[in-house]
Amino acid sequence: MTKRVFLAATGQNRGKTTTSLGLLAAFRERGLRLGFMKPVGQRYLVIDGTRADEDAVLMSEVFGLPDALNDMSPVTLPRRFTTDFILGRVTDDLESQVHTAFDRVARQKDLVVIEGTGHAGVGAVIGLSNARAAAMLETPVIIVSEGGVGRPIDEIVLNHALFAAHDVPVLGAVVNKVDVVSHPQLPDVLRRGLAQHGIELLGCIPYSEFLANPSLELIVTHLDGELLTGRAEPGRTIGHVAIGAMQAEHAVAHLEDRTLLITPGDREDLLRAAVSANAAREGAPLVSGIVLTGGYRPSIALLEALRAEDLFAYLVPTDTYRTAQAVDEILVKTHASDREKIATIIELVGGAIDVDELVDRL
Repeated sequence: MTKRVFLAATGQNRGKTTTSLGLLAAFRERGLRLGFMKPVGQRYLVIDGTRADEDAVLMSEVFGLPDALNDMSPVTLPRRFTTDFILGRVTDDLESQVHTAFDRVARQKDLVVIEGTGHAGVGAVIGLSNARAAAMLETPVIIVSEGGVGRPIDEIVLNHALFAAHDVPVLGAVVNKVDVVSHPQLPDVLRRGLAQHGIELLGCIPYSEFLANPSLELIVTHLDGELLTGRAEPGRTIGHVAIGAMQAEHAVAHLEDRTLLITPGDREDLLRAAVSANAAREGAPLVSGIVLTGGYRPSIALLEALRAEDLFAYLVPTDTYRTAQAVDEILVKTHASDREKIATIIELVGGAIDVDELVDRL
């Protein structure tokens, strides 16, 4: 029987895809023939006329998986699908579709990673909750939550209860975005807290500002504005966000590798300081890009200086505070072009989870 593991989260943006990606890489390093499947997909792409969940597309591209996308992502939910299902307009046997697709994906594989959608109950409206899917595919579960103490433990215990109600074994939990630098005691606290509910902590993935930040492409995609100079590259991830609200000589001290500087467009002193900082830097730029707020367009001379440094400069009409809020609210998803981000994920997940022990338990 092909080994299999089901990754479920306690909610949106908890780190389920990050954990899937890291585990797939670790399994591949051990020479295992791999498959990936997302039984129910809510966010999907259309590839060559086939609807496929974006995470299935990501894993297919990153790992060069041989399976058809409609097997890796057998059920997707277009607009009004749930309403049509409730009203009896959907007559497809969804469970059968998932079973048949899994059998094809698992063929000649050593291990299949199955990724759920949201928390344990998501999909119940169409009879395919994560708990139901895991039970149907006879797959043990890992529950993924994110940093903190009270909230992750509460969420993990709640989701564990639904899997237990479906007789699905839970291998344990992974907690993502744990600030182990500022709070080195957190992994032990989480381990003890979960153990009180009979749940094993399999690992804590350290928080990474680099992974939490968007790419320049996402800035352009999510903020209404005008690209003045530079390129909105999908693989160019922001390392740090800085608000330019102080004098130039003080602000430069707050710049770190690949900073996105958010500042009013009329702060010419600060903008020239950013250009000078990049010009004096070898290798990775100190400033990856600048978001110019307030609708203030820099002078022609300054635009030429930004263009000479190939510096991304994006003009938006909103004030600095609202713009910073909008950047912070961008939901960051990993894309196949994010090579450096993927390498970071693989390193963090591989260092957080005892993969050899996990394979043995499966």
